[in-house]
Amino acid sequence: MKITIIGLGLIGGSIAKDLRKSGFATEIRGVETLPENANAAVQLGLVDQSVSLEEGLRNSDLVIVSTPVDITLQILPVILDQIESFTTVTDMGSTKRVVTESVELHPRRRNYVPAHPMAGTENSGPEAALENLFQGKIAIVCDQEKSGPQHLALVEKMFYALGMNIAYMSSDEQDHSTAFVSHLPHAVAFALANAVQDKADRNIIFDLASGGFNSTVRLAKSSVSMWQPIFEQNSDYMKESLNVYIKHLEQFRDAIVNKDSPQLEKLITSANHIRGILDKQNPQLRKNEETIIKYYTR
Repeated sequence: MKITIIGLGLIGGSIAKDLRKSGFATEIRGVETLPENANAAVQLGLVDQSVSLEEGLRNSDLVIVSTPVDITLQILPVILDQIESFTTVTDMGSTKRVVTESVELHPRRRNYVPAHPMAGTENSGPEAALENLFQGKIAIVCDQEKSGPQHLALVEKMFYALGMNIAYMSSDEQDHSTAFVSHLPHAVAFALANAVQDKADRNIIFDLASGGFNSTVRLAKSSVSMWQPIFEQNSDYMKESLNVYIKHLEQFRDAIVNKDSPQLEKLITSANHIRGILDKQNPQLRKNEETIIKYYTR
């Protein structure tokens, strides 16, 4: 299996590690615009060689696009223009509607399988690549009826080789769901980091920070080049998720200001129900974002 991975950061690099380890890939070529990332990916053994886009698309069985979603939007039509008739193309982006609409009428649309593995960390670059990053997590495959059966089957086989479970959604459903369980938490982390940095005595605050703060704000270290286009491409559902979150924040604010003990107890007890929801899930999937999708978007 000859595979080309476009974008050799956390996701692309981690995919390369596990597809090589599983024996799914016999040859992995990497396409990377940043020379330092391309060199690092080769030195780390993530890819066999770093090539140009044109060379990477030549005689490749599977092309995996793992770039920021604004770059994916630009290059996906070009990729479909240049691939061989047998080549399967998939992308790993966190937003899907804008990207899939851009190639809706492309003659090779059926070669393309839109997907989103629900896994990641706040780190970036080839050095951030991890083995088993995807093990036990959910991969979302979108609009599967629009992909050719052989191309869909190959992408499904790839995700199974990564140890993932697969959920099927439309692109719209995917964007709506991830607005709540992936995009909103990142926006909250960015806002919290900015709020604390606004404090005049912030150094004292950071000295006092403990595990709760650190775990909550961890996502604020995520890359701007990745998250700015995600927020922009999913702005309508982000508006919805932020409005819902702000409503709940306001409820807490008002209960605290008014010293409304019954309301505070109600709000905290309601939030505690999330533990029961999570504990009912398969332990292997308990930490997966898909768990929350089931209960917050039904």
